[in-house]
Amino acid sequence: MAEHEHILADGTVIRHTHAHGQGHGHVHSHTQTKAVLNRMARVIGHMESIRRMVEDGRDCSEVLIQISAVNAALQGVAKTILKDHLEHCIVDAVQEGDKEAIEKLNAAIDQFIR
Repeated sequence: MAEHEHILADGTVIRHTHAHGQGHGHVHSHTQTKAVLNRMARVIGHMESIRRMVEDGRDCSEVLIQISAVNAALQGVAKTILKDHLEHCIVDAVQEGDKEAIEKLNAAIDQFIR
C-alpha cells in the first residue's frame, strides 16, 4: 500500500492510500464515505416510507412527490461520490498515467447521464 497526502485549497489534509500492482483499480480512502452512507440510510428510510404509503393506498400525487424527493436525494449522493472520486481517484490516476481509471469514470458517467 502506498500512502500520500493531498492538501485541499482550504488547508484540509487528506491521506490517500492505494495499492500498486493489483491489476486494475485502486483501494481508496475517500473523505465523504461516512456522509454518503448517512445520506443513503436516509434515502432507504424514505423509500420504506413511500412503500408504506403505497401499501396504505395514499394519494398517488403524494407518492409521486415523495418519489421526486428521493430522486433528488439520490442525485445529491451521486454528486458527492463523483466529486470525491474526482478529488482523489482521478487526481491519482492522472498523476500515475492510469488511463483505465479515467475510461471507467467516462463509462460510469455515460451510464449515469443518459
